[in-house]
Amino acid sequence: MRKGLSKEEVLESRKKYGTNQIVYEKKNSFIKLLIESLGDPIIRILLIALGIKIVFLMKNFDWYETIGIVVAIFLASFISSISEYGSEKSFIRMQEEASKLKCKVLREDKIIEIPINDVVVSDIIYLSSGDRVPADGRLFDGRISVDESVINGESKESHKNAYSNNMLYRGTVVVSDYGYMKVDAVGSSTTYGKIYKSLSDKTLDSPLKLRLRKLATIISRIGYIGAFLVFFSYLFKVIVMNNNFDSNLILSMLHNFPLLSSHVLYALTLSVTIIVVAVPEGLPMMITLVLASNMRKMLKSSVLVRKLIGIETAGNINVLFTDKTGTLTYGSLSVDKFIDASFNEYYDVNKIGSNKFKDIVIKSLICNNSSLYKKNGSIGGNSTDRALCNFVKSDYTSMKRTSFIPFDSKRKYSSCVCDGVKYIKGAYELFLSKCSFFYNKYGVKCSLLNKEKIEKKIMLYENLGYRVLICVCSESFELKDLILVGFILIKDEVRKESIEGVSLVKSAGITPIMITGDNMETAIAIGKETGILSSSRDVAISSEEIRGMSDERVKDILPSLRIVARALPEDKLRLVKLSQELGNIVGMTGDGINDASALKMADVGFAMGSGTEVAKEASDIIILDDNFFSITKAILFGRTIFKSIRKFIIFQLTMNLCAISLSIVGPFIGVDTPITVIQMLWINMIMDTFAGIAFSYETPRLEYMKELPKTKDEPIMNSYMLGEILFSGTYSSLLCIMFLKLPFFRLMFRSSNNNIYFMTAFFALFIFIGIFNAFNARTSRLNLFSNLIKNPIFLLIILFIIAIQILLIYFGGPIFRTSGLTIKEFIIMIFLSFSVIPIDLFRKIVLKKYKKNMGV
Repeated sequence: MRKGLSKEEVLESRKKYGTNQIVYEKKNSFIKLLIESLGDPIIRILLIALGIKIVFLMKNFDWYETIGIVVAIFLASFISSISEYGSEKSFIRMQEEASKLKCKVLREDKIIEIPINDVVVSDIIYLSSGDRVPADGRLFDGRISVDESVINGESKESHKNAYSNNMLYRGTVVVSDYGYMKVDAVGSSTTYGKIYKSLSDKTLDSPLKLRLRKLATIISRIGYIGAFLVFFSYLFKVIVMNNNFDSNLILSMLHNFPLLSSHVLYALTLSVTIIVVAVPEGLPMMITLVLASNMRKMLKSSVLVRKLIGIETAGNINVLFTDKTGTLTYGSLSVDKFIDASFNEYYDVNKIGSNKFKDIVIKSLICNNSSLYKKNGSIGGNSTDRALCNFVKSDYTSMKRTSFIPFDSKRKYSSCVCDGVKYIKGAYELFLSKCSFFYNKYGVKCSLLNKEKIEKKIMLYENLGYRVLICVCSESFELKDLILVGFILIKDEVRKESIEGVSLVKSAGITPIMITGDNMETAIAIGKETGILSSSRDVAISSEEIRGMSDERVKDILPSLRIVARALPEDKLRLVKLSQELGNIVGMTGDGINDASALKMADVGFAMGSGTEVAKEASDIIILDDNFFSITKAILFGRTIFKSIRKFIIFQLTMNLCAISLSIVGPFIGVDTPITVIQMLWINMIMDTFAGIAFSYETPRLEYMKELPKTKDEPIMNSYMLGEILFSGTYSSLLCIMFLKLPFFRLMFRSSNNNIYFMTAFFALFIFIGIFNAFNARTSRLNLFSNLIKNPIFLLIILFIIAIQILLIYFGGPIFRTSGLTIKEFIIMIFLSFSVIPIDLFRKIVLKKYKKNMGV
C-alpha cells in the first residue's frame, strides 16, 4: 500500500470513479443572458408596443420611433448581459485559480506533486502542516490536527489518528503534524462536491424586480387608459365636433368607409404613440447602467458583485447575519501579552529585564509547541503555536528538547522536557490548583501563591474576550508542586473598521446578528467590543438553546437576538428561513461549504474572498477582503442605486405626463402635432438614454445609511415621488398648453406663415423644461446644487444636451422644424422654462413645513 498507485492503476481508477474535478454548474452564455434579460417587466411592455407598431401600422410606419424602441431594448439588454457575463468570467477565473492547487501523492514508491484535479480514488496522499486535503478519505498512518470549520463550522481543531476519528474531508486544512491518507471519494462524490450539487434551487426574485413588476403594471394601465382616451377623443373631434354636431353630416362620414378607416387608423397611430410615450424606455437601461457602473466602483472597494440585482437588494436588507472570525475580527490568533504571577504585563518578552526569567518564559512559550519559528514567520503548528512563535520574534529552534507531547483537545495541554525541566502550557483550570510556587520577575522561585486573586484576574480577562493559557514547569517531571511561570493572553483581534461598520449598519436600521462557533464568553466580549451587544434587551444564546426552541419561539426572540454562540451551519439556514417568514430582507455572510445553503436561501449572500468555492458559488456578492466594513459599502451602494432609480423615474414620468397631456389636449386646441416625430426622437433620447446615464452616476452619500431600510412590499413609487410627478408634470403641461393656445405668448415671437419661430420656441421650451426638471428631480433639498459636483457626468450630459439643443435651434432647419431665435426670443423661452424651478421649490418648502420625512 505504501508504494502508491502505478500509472495503469491511476488510469483504471479514473475510468471507474472519475476525476477529482468539481463539475461546476455551466454558466449561461452571453447570448442566453441577453435573451433572458428580455424578460424584464418594463422591456416586455416595450416589446408589446413594438409588436403593435409593426403589425398594425405598416401603412404609416414610424421608423424613427420604432428604431428608438429597438435601440432602447437592445442597449438595456446588452449592457445588463455584458456586465453579468463579465462578472461571471471573473468568478470563473477565481475557480480556475483554486483548481491549480497541488498536493503531495505517493505514486510508484515516490512522493510527487500533482494538481488536486488529478487525484484519483485509492491514491495515497501525504499531508503535513498547511496542506489542504484534496479529497475525502481516511488517515491510515500518523496523526494530524485539522481545521474542519469549512465543513462543520467549528472553530476548534479536530485531532485525527489512524485508529479513531480518521475521516478527512476535501477542503479542510492540516494545521499540525503529518500523516498519510487513502482517498475514498473524489470530485462530485466528496462531501464538498455533494453540497455544491445541492445548490440548484431557484433564486428568489429580488425586491427591485418585484417592485418593477408592479410599476410596469401601473405604467401599462396608464398607457392603455391614455391610449383609449386619445383614440375616442380624436374620433369624437373629427366625426362629431368637426361636423358641428350635425347628425346628418355625422352619419354621412360614418358611411364613408375609406375616410372613416383613415381616421380610425390615425387614431390608432396616436393611441400607440401614447403607449410608447407612457412607457419609460430608458428605465431598464438606466437600471442596468446604474448597477453596472456601481459594480465597477464596488470592485475597487473589494466587493465583487456576481449578480447585478444583488447590489440593489443589499440596500434593502434589515437583518444581517454575520460570522465573527475573519469578518468582524482579523481571523488570526495573536498574543496580546504575557503576565507573570505578580500581574506584571509584558507586550514583548524580549524586553524582560532579567535574563534568567526571560529564558524561562521563552522556553515555556515555544519549546513545547509544534511550530518552528523563522525570521519571516512561523511554520507549521496550530494557530496557537504560530501566535506564540510570532510573539517571541526570535529564532529559538536551537533549543534541544528530550521529549515532547503535542497538544490534544482531550488532555488540554502540551508538554516537553528541556534542559532537565518539564514545561507545560494549557488550560489554567487544570494546573493552577497544582501550583505551589511561582517565579518572580527575576526568575527566583517563590511560594505563598494567592490563587483566589489570580482566578478573579483570569475571569476578568476572559470577559474581555481573551483566551487564557497557563505556563507552568516542574523540576521533578511530576504534575504536582508545579511552579507558575505566568499566563498567555491570546485574542483574535477585532478589526478597527468593524466597530464603525456595526455602528453604520445599526444606524441604517439593520439588525446585526453575530453567529459564531466560539464559546459564549468570547462571543459576548466580541459583541460588546463591536457594538453588536449594546442594550440590556439584547439576547445572546447558544446553538443548543436554539435547537431546543420551536420555530414560533425563535421568531419571538429574533427581534432581540444579537448573538448565537457555538453555532452550527444548520442554525444559519433555520434562522434565515424564520427571518424571511417574518417579512425581513436577510443578508448572510459565510465562507464554509456548509454555509452554502444559507447563503443561497438569503436574499443577499455575502461570501468571503478567502472562503470555499462552494460558498462563493452560492453567493450574490463576494467580499474580497473578508472585512465587515466592506459589507456596509455594498449596503450603501445598494441604497444609492435605489435612490438613483427613483430620481430617474421622477424625471421621466414628469416629462411623460407632459408629453401625454399634449398628445391628448393638442387636437382639441388646434395643434395636432405640437412636436414632430423627429423632435420626439430627440426628446426620447434626452428622457431615456442621456438622463439614464446622468442619474446612474449619482454618488453614494453617508446620509443614506441613516434611513430605515425599505420593506419588501414597499412600492418603488412613494408619495413624495407621486406628488412631484403630478405637481411638476401638471405645471409643465399647463405651461406648454398655455404657450400654444394663449395669444399673449404668440405675440412675444416673430410671426410667419408657418409659425416656424413660435414652434421653434415651443420645441426649445419643452426641452429646457426637461433640463430644469432634471435638477428638481435630482434632489429633494432646496439647494439644487447639493452634491452636484460629485456627479460630473450629470453636469457634462446637461451641458451636452444644451449645446445640441442650441445647434438644433439655429441649424436644425426643416428636418427638426426649427429656425433661429433672436436673443430676446431665446431669453423669453429660457425664462418661461426656468419657472419650473421656483414652482417646484415652492412645493418643497410646503412639504418641509408640514412633513418631517420627505424625499426619495
